Amino acid sequence: MSKSIQWPCWVFFLILGNHSVASADDHHLQLLDVFNLEYIADPQISPDGKQVLYSRHFKDIMTDKNHSNLWLVDADGKNNRPLTTGNHSDYAAQWSNDGTKIVYLSNQHDNKVKLYLMWLDTRQTLALTNTVNPPANVSWSKDDQQLVFTQFVPGSQNSLIKMPAKPEGAIWNKPPVYINDMNYRADGRGFLQPGHRQIFTLPVSGGTPRQLTHSDHDHQSPVWSADQKSIYFVANLHENHEFEPLNSEVYALQLDDLSIKPLTNRFGPDAAISLSPNGRQLAYLGFDDTYQGHTVRKLYVMNTDGTDSRLVSGQLDRSIQSYQWANDSKGFYVQYTDQGDGKLARMKLSGSYQVLTGALGGLSLGRPYNAAAFSVADDGRVAYTLGGPDHPADLAVWKSGKTTQLTSVNADLLNHKQTAQVQELWWQSDIDQRNIQGWLVTPPDFDANKKYPMILEIHGGPFASYGSVFSAEVQLFAAAGYVVLYANPRGSTGYGQEFANLIHHDYPNHDYHDLMSGVNAAIARGFVDEDQLFVTGGSGGGVLTAWIIGHTDRFKAAVVAKPVINWISFVLYADNPGFFYKYWFPEKPWEAPEHYLKRSPLSYVGNVTTPTMLLTGEEDHRTPMAETEQYYAALKLQQVPSAMVRIPGASHGIAARPSNLVAKVVSILAWFEKYRTPAM
Repeated sequence: MSKSIQWPCWVFFLILGNHSVASADDHHLQLLDVFNLEYIADPQISPDGKQVLYSRHFKDIMTDKNHSNLWLVDADGKNNRPLTTGNHSDYAAQWSNDGTKIVYLSNQHDNKVKLYLMWLDTRQTLALTNTVNPPANVSWSKDDQQLVFTQFVPGSQNSLIKMPAKPEGAIWNKPPVYINDMNYRADGRGFLQPGHRQIFTLPVSGGTPRQLTHSDHDHQSPVWSADQKSIYFVANLHENHEFEPLNSEVYALQLDDLSIKPLTNRFGPDAAISLSPNGRQLAYLGFDDTYQGHTVRKLYVMNTDGTDSRLVSGQLDRSIQSYQWANDSKGFYVQYTDQGDGKLARMKLSGSYQVLTGALGGLSLGRPYNAAAFSVADDGRVAYTLGGPDHPADLAVWKSGKTTQLTSVNADLLNHKQTAQVQELWWQSDIDQRNIQGWLVTPPDFDANKKYPMILEIHGGPFASYGSVFSAEVQLFAAAGYVVLYANPRGSTGYGQEFANLIHHDYPNHDYHDLMSGVNAAIARGFVDEDQLFVTGGSGGGVLTAWIIGHTDRFKAAVVAKPVINWISFVLYADNPGFFYKYWFPEKPWEAPEHYLKRSPLSYVGNVTTPTMLLTGEEDHRTPMAETEQYYAALKLQQVPSAMVRIPGASHGIAARPSNLVAKVVSILAWFEKYRTPAM
């Protein structure tokens, strides 16, 4: 009986042979360079705009962990110095309104995440909490004397199963676990502990946090009112919250009697609330829910009593990813993705907007996803994460139309290396001539007169987008001698509501043609060997990879990472059954089994001849290992050359540990090298 492959990483260095990244010249990116990559995140500019607080993320090769420290730099780039040091994680820092103090979360002592207060003039720190479960969503009161935050409060699970008393000294198994919640496990967390996230307040002087809510629901994003007599927050307090998971509302909690009043009542998500600087209005993100696979997330404002709610961002057909009020309360700074580029714009309350800058990104090291962060000072100066195809996120400041890059945290690693070049590529889909955007990555020492093998790398989601940003995986593929094509087929975000929902109740299907048209466009450039094509993708990209090899034999080998293979089993086995069937399918599985099966790659496994490796984390609850195992068994029954790689301890985010990112890359390259024709 065949067994799954769990080779140690060093084996792959031997397997890769002469094509391996490990044996590449030192001036190319190496596998172990992953542990040396850094990036900055969560830039928080001071209220007066003179300094920027940010977290600098790094990795420890000896413990295989990601860490971060806090740094402070002048807005002109001078005096760039650490506030915290050490192999631990300091993050989620927030300035006080007067700019003299910060609070942040850290596990710097006893590996327990605590909320800390730091006085910036003396750098003295005080641990404000010492609880088993860490705080989150921390917010200052306007007078800087109090904090509000959320924290998980364990509950009890009353079991119907009552075991008899065991004899004295008897050793029995643990008692049975009784579950009656629909959502009983979550990716990255495993089986959920009974309890909910509640709201707490705490004086800055320290003391015992006061719990304000006690309901059987999770509470998020608490924000103080201007008069500090109430707290606004987000929750889904509806009785059918398990069956309508997106239907959250904005609420007001009165501190005198702890009464709760809903401020929104439309069907759909309302979240990410923010109080205007003048204290008169609340902004929030959301949409009217019509069970579309993707709905553009819009920006709204209303009075603090819930009246006069109105849409602000109606003129922008892009999802608002984050926003901040302008200091005059007359508009916003908004971040969104447009055609693979992170944009920052100034938007008036009327909805008109002006793009200020692009290239926001760099927070996704593994694959080239668009992810960024920014903050705005009272004078309109903006600090943001600056990304590009040649480096992960650095810190930049924008002011009056001018951008200044303040950090180059990977210069020590990348300046003496030749990285792969990334060029934008557009083509028309052969199914309906829609314009599709992608990026073609050429290896270091590229020679346009030569022919190179090519990897098609497909993003997940499927409602997500790749962009012109750094990707360690793509760079390492290119360093191994491959051209890499990655793309945003229909269904991708950043192109508007209509484009994203071209795959509504139709995924995967027509997006396959978008990708194949892209392969043809890349081959037309003249330097791709069309007899040496390879394909891989993770999550939604794993779905499409399996779909592709069930519909064409053009690829020499495939790696299907963390896929969905059988939509019926996925909908009933993944970690959010109340969402997936309702938004991605017209009916429940037993009501329309044919619809589920015709969109399942498993239905086309009889067509597969492409040598295929499957790769999934063993603790993945989003696209569970059972999906991979089904396809592996089916491929074996079809006598297709196949293998399975299981990443121990990994959830859906395989690259959460640095060595797992390396393991993923060497696994993919090992399989492709096995079927790649050696260069003459």
